[in-house]
Amino acid sequence: MVEQSDRAPLLDWEEIPSTRVPEQRRDLSPTGRRALGSTAPGTGWSSSPGATAVSVAVNEQVFEAAPEPACWTGIQKKEEDSSPELRDWGSSSSSSSPKIPQWEEKDQILAVFVVAFDTRSGNMVEWCLPQDVDLEGVEFKSMASGSHRISSDFIYFRKGSYFGLACFANMPVESELERGARMKSVGILSPSYTLLYRYMHFLENQVRHQLEAPGHYSQLEAFYEDKKAVLPTGNGTVNSHQPVYCLQMINKCMHPEMKITHPAGCMSQFIKFFGEQIIILWKFALLRKRILIFSPPPVGVVCYRVYCCCCLANVSIPGIGVSVPEFRPFFYINVADIEALETEVSYVACTTEKIFEEKKDLYDIYVDNQNVKTHHDNLQPLLRINTADRDKYRKLSEQRFFMEQNNRIFQMLLEVSSSQDKTLTEEHMRAMGLDPQGDRTFLMDLLEVYGIDVMLVIDNPCCP
Repeated sequence: MVEQSDRAPLLDWEEIPSTRVPEQRRDLSPTGRRALGSTAPGTGWSSSPGATAVSVAVNEQVFEAAPEPACWTGIQKKEEDSSPELRDWGSSSSSSSPKIPQWEEKDQILAVFVVAFDTRSGNMVEWCLPQDVDLEGVEFKSMASGSHRISSDFIYFRKGSYFGLACFANMPVESELERGARMKSVGILSPSYTLLYRYMHFLENQVRHQLEAPGHYSQLEAFYEDKKAVLPTGNGTVNSHQPVYCLQMINKCMHPEMKITHPAGCMSQFIKFFGEQIIILWKFALLRKRILIFSPPPVGVVCYRVYCCCCLANVSIPGIGVSVPEFRPFFYINVADIEALETEVSYVACTTEKIFEEKKDLYDIYVDNQNVKTHHDNLQPLLRINTADRDKYRKLSEQRFFMEQNNRIFQMLLEVSSSQDKTLTEEHMRAMGLDPQGDRTFLMDLLEVYGIDVMLVIDNPCCP
């Protein structure tokens, strides 16, 4: 495993667009920064537009970050900071390029916390700010079951209507009281998951700091004071009924982009991992089924698969999906989430706890490694790969394929539903990229879920 760089200071939580390119580049070998092949989470990359190299200010020096790989998805937003030393950074960017209107999302950190494993009490919240924040259950969400077998991990999760990111580390110690290992997680809560990546590297540094120097929280206190949100939650408590900020201003069938900071988590790797099974997942995602992904730790990359699975259902046509359930990314879940999942009608989540496989009332689709299965008889036909599915898989090249395919289907359905006879034929199905026979069940379910009024006329191959 590649060792992490010690050059970045503990307080380097900002990611600042560079205004200049240094004449001499600092060495970018694994000793200077984490290699792309590392199994530990990568640093948070700059959100400045384009795939150009960016730099981060560190101890009055400039260290360059690697160019962002083309397969990584990320929100392209203008960053703001009110501190005098950062206010004018990036202001010299070229004004000749066309200005593209963008939805701007601001950093809002609701809470910062440290979770520790105690040999007598188990997982416990050791420290947090604000002190009166409701963090019930976070001690289990931020330290995945089975983490004692690994040295480090990162975890995305939900807490009510909010999202969290925690970095976990496990350090051997010569202590009988701690049974030879000290395990902690440092995490944050925010109304949105899309900007949490910015603090991945900071949290990694902080969890190492907490392992090596327990009880010293001054850097975390400074971080919270700089980034704390001003939200009407009352008395510093996290209100689970507060609406999710990142979903208020976008199409209900479009998920906000999430920065992928680990190469194994990007969409191209997601497609490669599942192979042809990706088409099966796409159908279940479009039908808004409850999808649960099982994987042993580490769970960080699996959290990215949850997000990628949600993106399979993206549709950019206005009006589509207004009446369908919201396709919620729950990210990592454990047994403490069972009660919350009992009321969910549509979600994608991942877990390290095998016991969930027995809880069939909580999910429709269970994914174990690359094996996609369902216990519902009416969904069994959708597990079969047909000719049209294989054709779609051969055409897969990028994430946009699924949105374009979804738009193609719904555009055709809208046109047919607005015609006089409302008849959907085999020709229509082929034009949508569907198999007239193999996708009949899928299409009928799709029409029911989205409430689209058409008459499906497909010849039955069993009858002359």
